[in-house]
Parts: sequence; structure tokens; C-alpha cells
Amino acid sequence: MIQSDPEPSPQAAIESVEAREVLDSRGRPTVEVEIVTSGGGRGRAIAPSGASTGSYEAVELRDGGSDWVGRGVTSAIAHVNGEIHDALIGMEVSDQEGIDTALVALDGTPNKSRLGANAILGASMACLRAASSGPLWAHIAANGPSSLPVPQMNILNGGAHAASNVDVQEFMVVPHGFDSLPEALRAGVETYHALKSVLKEEGLLGGVGDEGGFAPNLPCNEDGLRHVFGAIERAGYTPGEQISIALDCAAQEFCHEEGYHIDGKVLSGSELGALYSSWLDSYPIVSLEDAFGEDDWDSWTEFTAREGHRVQIVGDDLYVTNPTRLTRGIAEAASNAILIKLNQIGTVSETLRVIELARSAGFATVISHRSGETSDDIIADFAVGTDAGQIKTGAPARSDRTSKYNQLLRIAEQCDGFTDLF
Repeated sequence: MIQSDPEPSPQAAIESVEAREVLDSRGRPTVEVEIVTSGGGRGRAIAPSGASTGSYEAVELRDGGSDWVGRGVTSAIAHVNGEIHDALIGMEVSDQEGIDTALVALDGTPNKSRLGANAILGASMACLRAASSGPLWAHIAANGPSSLPVPQMNILNGGAHAASNVDVQEFMVVPHGFDSLPEALRAGVETYHALKSVLKEEGLLGGVGDEGGFAPNLPCNEDGLRHVFGAIERAGYTPGEQISIALDCAAQEFCHEEGYHIDGKVLSGSELGALYSSWLDSYPIVSLEDAFGEDDWDSWTEFTAREGHRVQIVGDDLYVTNPTRLTRGIAEAASNAILIKLNQIGTVSETLRVIELARSAGFATVISHRSGETSDDIIADFAVGTDAGQIKTGAPARSDRTSKYNQLLRIAEQCDGFTDLF
């Protein structure tokens, strides 16, 4: 992946580390870090924030109190401008592993709660950018394989991402049956607009959720599948051949002590798995994310053993981009894919190691945004540079989401390989 210069130049030393408070897509403060090197290199990065977060994620630091409704990040910014600044000054910006190791050691906690994962990640990603003298995706690839990812485009929002009665958090279209990323993206955009027409005709068109997808109230969750299927057809594409469906159930959000609360019922893990199987029988679903709660390992392994041959089963809250959690998932065959979010683990280097661990086990990888996103498009370069094969970055609407798609279109002018999936 990322390689250091065999003979680092003193001109690549970090000279300045500064943080500022900026806004994310939900109008909440977040941390932006800017790195300058002695040779004039510059990198800037913004930490995203999640809404449906796993319990085992790295912890973003928030101020509490009355300012910014308790969501301020002045303490995290102070850590960047103080301890992190002092630790990184003079380090070779090309030494990503050394920088990230220093940041983890400086924090000293298992979940980055002292300095804040938002502070640490902002610094780590800014260093990555400052070290790159050309396209960031090529710097990440370091002469290794790279390709444009198949997008999972969240066009109908529910769960924690929408003020609706829909339990499933994300209904996504996956335009995989195309020869290029620009063609695939166009098909996904056309399907998004077709869904708008379908919902309008049925009197269901309202606002959008955190990730830009439409957020209607629906009689049951399966209606979301029906509407997305109809939108694919309305757009003129063949469901299952050109465009398929992916779901992020985010089951942790409706997992309670007595069972899973979905469609007005309380289901056991086995019963919920049977419901998913019925959906697989009826709709062209190629990917199912967070089908069960983050600690319901038995349901994960049971479902993967039964359905893993015909659908990608993705762990997000289950793994939180954490090598310890992923190692258990591999050993127990709990899934066959992992969602990758940089801010769940908190540094570039740790994220790359998790990707390698997943690949060694034959797991598919999906690079993902967060619901509280920013204009920062780094995950587009990350998906291409790591040859991840898939990216999940919301609806083709709102600049916090389209910034990633636009960067992929730019990269497509230089990197023409498009991942063949499903």
C-alpha cells in the first residue's frame, strides 16, 4: 500500500500542524486539520461523523455543554494544535506508519478517547495528502493494483438516517452491469430520479434523509424494496443484470433485549434471518449489511452459513474496522465482507491493515462514508488506491455525497479499470 521514501528528504519534514472547526453535512462542528511541510507540501482533511455508531468504534471527542448543542470540538482542536502538533513537528510526512504509530501512542487509550478519534484521524489523513506529490489514489496504490469501485448508492433512507417509520436504514442501488464507472454512475443517478417519480405518483414524496435518499413513510420495509425495484425498471434498466439492490439494515438500531423490532413485530435472530431470506428470494439483492446486532454472533454465523453463497453479507457495526473484531468474524465465518470506515479505527495505517486482513481471509471490502459527511472526498481516492472494489457514499444528491462521485469521475480520466462484481 503506502510506502515510505527509501531515502526521505529533509524537505519532507512536517513543519506545521493546525486544526480548525468546520461544519459537517448535519450542521455540526467537526475537525479540519492542515499539514504543511518544509518543502511546501500541503495536506488538508476533515473528519466525518456517524449517527448509527457501533459501540466498539473509536471515540470522537465532543465538548458537551451548551455551545453547539453539546457537539462542539474545541477540545479536539486544542489537542491537534497542542500535543499532536508537538509530536508530529519534524517527522517525515512520507512515514505514514510512523506518524500513525506516534498518534496512537500519544493518545494511549484503546479507543482514542483521550485525544479524540476525530483529532487523530484528521491529522493522519492530512499527512497522507501532504505526502502525495501526484494523484492521491496513485500514492495510496504505491504501484499496486487499483480500480474504480462499483458504487452502492443509497436512494431511500430509513432508520437513524431519516424521520420516517422505515426500520431498514439504507436501500441502495448497485449499478454493476456496466463497462465503466461513468456509465454506472449515470444509471444510478437516473434510477434515483426515477424513484422520485415513483414516490410522487404514490403520494409518498417528502424530504430526504441524512445521506440524500428519499425518506417516505411506508406500510412495511418490503415496500422499500418494491419501490426501488420499480425505480430500476422505470429508469429503463434490468434489475439483477444491470442494477441490483443492496441493503444496510443497521439492525443494531432495532435490536432490543427481547428481540428485533421490525414491521411492528418482535423477531428472534433466526426469524429475522428467515425474513431476509424471503427478500432474497423475491428481489435482486446482492449485498446485505448489518443484518443483525453487533453482539449477536450466533445469528450472523447461522445466516452466513445458509445464505453466504448467494449474497454479500457485510459487517459494519459488527467489525467497526477493528482488527480484533474482524479476526473473530473470520474465525467464526460470521460474514463474507466488511465495511471500511476510516473514522471507526482512527488512522490511515490501521485502516490499511484491516483491509489487508480482510483480503487475506477472502472477504470483500466496501469503503464507506458516514452519515455526517463533509466536502472532503478522500474516500474516493482511498477506494481506488486500495483496489477495494466497492464504495458506499450515499445518494447522488447533496454536495457532501456528490463530491465523492465527482472525484471518482475525475479519477476515471486516469484510471479506466472498473471492478467486475456480482
